[in-house]
Amino acid sequence: MIFVEWLKKQLGFVKITPYEKRYINDANIHTAVYMSFIVVALELWMLMRYIQQRPGLTAMEYFDGETNYLILGSAGILLFIFAVRYIREMEECLIGKIVSLAVVLLDIVMISRFLYANHGIMNPLELLFGIKYHLLLMAMAAVYVEFEFAAAFETSRADLFGQTMCVIFGLINIGFGIETSLYDLSWGRQILCFVTMVAFCACMLVWRPFISILILSVSFFVFYRNWKPTLQELDLISGKVLNADTINFFVFWIVLVMISFSIYHQRLTEAQKDEDLVQTSNRLNRMAVEDELTGIHNMNYFNQEATYSLRDKATDVDNKIFLFFNIENFKTYNDQIGYQAGNAYLKKVAELIRDTFVGDPTARWSDDHFVVLTDADTAEEKTEIIRKAIHEETESVYLELKVGGYRPLASDLDPRIAIDYARYACSLTKNKFNMNFKEYDKAVDDLFHKRQYIVNNIDTAVANGYIQVYYQPVVWADNRELCGTEALARWIDPTYGFLSPADFVPVLEDNRLIHKLDGFMLRQVCRDLRADLDAEHPIVPVSINFSRLDFELLDVVRELEESTQQYEIPRDYIHVEITESALTDDDGFIYDIMKKLHECGYSVWLDDFGSGYSSLNVLKDYHFDMMKIDMKFLANFGTNEAAPIILNTVIKLAADLKMMSLTEGVETEEIADFLTKAGCERLQGYYFGKPMPIKEIKERIKSGEYRLSERLA
Repeated sequence: MIFVEWLKKQLGFVKITPYEKRYINDANIHTAVYMSFIVVALELWMLMRYIQQRPGLTAMEYFDGETNYLILGSAGILLFIFAVRYIREMEECLIGKIVSLAVVLLDIVMISRFLYANHGIMNPLELLFGIKYHLLLMAMAAVYVEFEFAAAFETSRADLFGQTMCVIFGLINIGFGIETSLYDLSWGRQILCFVTMVAFCACMLVWRPFISILILSVSFFVFYRNWKPTLQELDLISGKVLNADTINFFVFWIVLVMISFSIYHQRLTEAQKDEDLVQTSNRLNRMAVEDELTGIHNMNYFNQEATYSLRDKATDVDNKIFLFFNIENFKTYNDQIGYQAGNAYLKKVAELIRDTFVGDPTARWSDDHFVVLTDADTAEEKTEIIRKAIHEETESVYLELKVGGYRPLASDLDPRIAIDYARYACSLTKNKFNMNFKEYDKAVDDLFHKRQYIVNNIDTAVANGYIQVYYQPVVWADNRELCGTEALARWIDPTYGFLSPADFVPVLEDNRLIHKLDGFMLRQVCRDLRADLDAEHPIVPVSINFSRLDFELLDVVRELEESTQQYEIPRDYIHVEITESALTDDDGFIYDIMKKLHECGYSVWLDDFGSGYSSLNVLKDYHFDMMKIDMKFLANFGTNEAAPIILNTVIKLAADLKMMSLTEGVETEEIADFLTKAGCERLQGYYFGKPMPIKEIKERIKSGEYRLSERLA
């Protein structure tokens, strides 16, 4: 079976790709240029010699004497003109039309004179056989006339015309070689014309191997069949074909077959390599403009097209808007349906966006984000079409389309900047169920530049002391004595003035820069504690917040150890607060760090319990020394009947788990009394003091406003 497949491949019975077929055909047409040119040149030379050697003949006698030269030369001219036009992809060729019509007329004249001269001498079959090359030339001319007057240079049709003309040209050449060599035998000459023409057509033009075998076999058979009778008629070498000549003749056939095999497979290999290169190039070209997953354009193409669109004089820039799409909750869709289905859905959304904003630059930005540049007056209407389709097709998982928009102010705007603005506007709609579209306006612009300022100036703020540590008091619930403080960052900026943590902490977290702030806070707290220790001032422990990103971007344990050792701070003066949200989707990484912190002697607190991320699994899987109950539990405390019940339960739960409890956000005596009776050990809130500079809290301690507790644990 393997041998049969191999043999089929060698003989050319295996189907080849359209590209390989076209490549081989193109190679034949390029070869035909040289072949036809050589044939035309040789035939003109032969005609000139014929005329020179026969000066007494009339014009018609010259014409009748060498019709084979005229047929072959005419065929060569037709093929040469066709090949040149094919290669150069010329749409019209007046010379070709004139020559083809002239060849048709010439052939009609030659056929007419032959029929007239042999009428009554030959029977109809002999007459037909006598004009076989005239008919081939007529067919070739007809093919070319059809090609010229088709007025359509279609690749598939041009290939067919080219193949047909090469076949007819090959038949005329081989027939010419056979007849000329048989004629040469009558004068005792060699059969070089036959050899030349067969090699010419079977080897220079590339055919499938089985076709080459067929052409060569038929040609050699026809010639061999007429070889012996010609010798006998002329009585050359007693009319015999020597065995050696027969063997040589057969060997020559084998050699030509092998050469044609070799040329075909070499050309096919070249075609395959070239096709691979073309496909690779096409893939690279697609990658340069096309998103690999969805098939719509990528950002590289979008930026180019958006630039051209904005700078087009016909574009009304005032009516243009950049849109940034975000499919909110798509992560849940992937988790529940599967990533493969998620990718298929993204492709559908991409096609929906492209088809809805047909004619507008569209692209996939990344993940489940897409961008569009469209007309502002129809933007919301088209956006609603997409939003409605998303709602209808994803009933099992709730998805929402969030959109940010930015209107360009000038035609020379960089689309990348516009998309950044639209993306930022879109980010402001996150987790806001009553807001699905947000346009970048003056207020958003101010907020955006503030964010950029924070990102660009965090290092400067740390280095120049713009960021300061404020301390908020923590008291014992039973006697209201000061037992600790929480270190909180405040940014007092020369440009923006006072920046609250709500202004800069989320920005630093979004840009993965929060570790710069928290690392500074740790070192500054240690410096302040060291200063108090050196001055023999009263000391209270300080709790410091660490986010999940701190654990990813910092070696928190090493930072703590280096800072406490550098400033010689007892470890029990530093409490490590870890927000509950930091433990979401923890793979054990933070668990291991907490274990190391406990081993080093640090107290580890669970911050913001009940802030919206709480899970009883956190209490089950992690060991904390302190539970900080989030202030949200105290919202509407006086009117919400459920709040006291839940607080009592949470405080008791902490005690049962051998954790101390601390409640944040205490603002009234009523709440403080309730928490004390409920068993909460520590209290923190504005009722006991807002966050304040270290100088102020020292003054309050000194004045007796805060009584320092002897119980600091």
